[in-house]
Amino acid sequence: MAKLYFYYASMNAGKSTTLLQASFNYRERGMHTMLFTAAIDDRYRAGVITSRIGIEADANSFVRDTDLRAAIAAEHEVTPLACVLVDEAQFLTRDQVFQLARVADEMGIPVLAYGLRTDFRAELFEGSKCLLALADVLVELKAVCACGRKATMNLRIDAEGQPVREGAQTEIGGNDRYVALCRRHFMEQWRG
Repeated sequence: MAKLYFYYASMNAGKSTTLLQASFNYRERGMHTMLFTAAIDDRYRAGVITSRIGIEADANSFVRDTDLRAAIAAEHEVTPLACVLVDEAQFLTRDQVFQLARVADEMGIPVLAYGLRTDFRAELFEGSKCLLALADVLVELKAVCACGRKATMNLRIDAEGQPVREGAQTEIGGNDRYVALCRRHFMEQWRG
């Protein structure tokens, strides 16, 4: 029976790297995978999943109204899929997470979703909230705080490295905009 997996972590935990390795493992054995990434993440080339360690792969971009189940079904009809992998899964809508659950349940294709659990305010993203509720398997990937503890939080910073406490939930950025911290150090920075 196929399952819906949610691999979650803070920034800089290697989520994209892990996704690309999983896809490579399937493809190395002659199996086909279908990759998705959020179109909103415009740090790299559109339709490409890029890891900070320099590996990348072409992917299908999704936006809020993309029907993932229909896209997967169309691809599966042409080339049977062994697995579907979704990067930046925090940007999925509730409906899209339900679509992915149907892919696993009705089509028998495992779905591996990778994303952030919480935003810079320690609030769940829509996609993450739904994945935490629906996924068959939850896997926390480890990132490391500067103190050596497990980093579970994402602190948004400004150009001077100071904490940002207000703003839109989504602001795309990397190490220039976010720092992965353990809860203790996040709370210290958040309180000021």
